[in-house]
Amino acid sequence: MGKQAERVTCAGGMRGQAAEFVTRVAARGRLPLDYSVASLRVVDFLIDGLRKGGADQDRAREPLAGLGAYVGEVLVRRAGAVWVDLDEVQRTYFGQEVGVRMPDGRVWNPLGKVRNRFASGGPEDSLQTFYLTLHGRARRTAA
Repeated sequence: MGKQAERVTCAGGMRGQAAEFVTRVAARGRLPLDYSVASLRVVDFLIDGLRKGGADQDRAREPLAGLGAYVGEVLVRRAGAVWVDLDEVQRTYFGQEVGVRMPDGRVWNPLGKVRNRFASGGPEDSLQTFYLTLHGRARRTAA
């Protein structure tokens, strides 16, 4: 496992991991990773680029961890989710230490969603579509 992925294994560190990832990616190019729902389309394109570039699961581990943290942070900032350390049953189910809890109590695994998108490469695993069809989001109230 990459140093970055090993370093952050608890919910408290995921926000920082997402910010580090955005800073690193922004230093390389001008990608609109602004934690908006629209930026999840950019995440889909980045994952597609990793696949087309021939990266395997091991070589892509660190960027996928960063993208997973970013997707989770979009859920936190836009859908009212909070980062949580998963309990033993959830860790076994998701194969992950952390996830996000939605306002309605549902728990999601953004890191796993990113890995699924990488593995399938199909539009059915689009992260933008995942957000748009996500159950349990906070409702926006009219101003």
